[in-house]
Amino acid sequence: MGLRDVVERTPGLRTLLDRAYRLYGRRVEVHLANTPHHIGVILDGNRRWAKATGGTTAYGHQRGADKISEFLGWCAETDVQVVTLWMLSTDNLARPADELVPLLGIIEDTVRGLADSGRWKVHPVGALDLLPAKTAGVLKTAAQETEHVDGLTVNVAIGYGGRQEIADAVRSLLQEHAGRGTSIEELAEILDVEHIAEHLYTKGQPDPDLVIRTSGEQRLSGFLLWQSAHSEFYFCEAYWPAFRRVDFLRALRDYQLRNRRMGR
Repeated sequence: MGLRDVVERTPGLRTLLDRAYRLYGRRVEVHLANTPHHIGVILDGNRRWAKATGGTTAYGHQRGADKISEFLGWCAETDVQVVTLWMLSTDNLARPADELVPLLGIIEDTVRGLADSGRWKVHPVGALDLLPAKTAGVLKTAAQETEHVDGLTVNVAIGYGGRQEIADAVRSLLQEHAGRGTSIEELAEILDVEHIAEHLYTKGQPDPDLVIRTSGEQRLSGFLLWQSAHSEFYFCEAYWPAFRRVDFLRALRDYQLRNRRMGR
């Protein structure tokens, strides 16, 4: 059992650390400036957090979902304009039904809650045709209901895979030019990276300045493969349900201290 698991299983120790984090958070916050405009987050560790705390997998997913509104509130206090939340990958769709069905229900309730709050512009990011009709319908409705909300844009990446996104973008590009009567030879002559970018799920949005992954894993797993070419990455040890404001502030401070070369 690691230190993180011991803390989660010991309420007294967890309370003491929470107080210390709040004090530390006040110190960190004073030095923050130049926050990123677009943050991508890989919400990882729900199941492991549940196991460490003696809860069910569904409980872990629910606690992870509950963290989202809190996190968006922290972002709204800064200059962040776009947040992309990876909530369900295309690989996750292969999980056993006894886990996937409750998870989809939690995701649907979460997206409805984001839309009903009136604070966020919800934008689905992913292959909606791979999702159950009910889930896809909830996502489309949330996008329609929040289309004119003047607030933080929240990309909910559900049924998302980076390779799938690029394949869908190329397919959309080919279909568009076929409709115009453009030949393959003509398209090959003019094709550049911007043509593909215009067909991504996040078209019209700035690329992520910062990508955060929780749970200690240090890989992207296909998240925003195209868009993250010049992103900064921050890997946090905390499981997503245990992600605190001080962890968020640490990520922003780390971003601020970096010298972004943007490929130059």
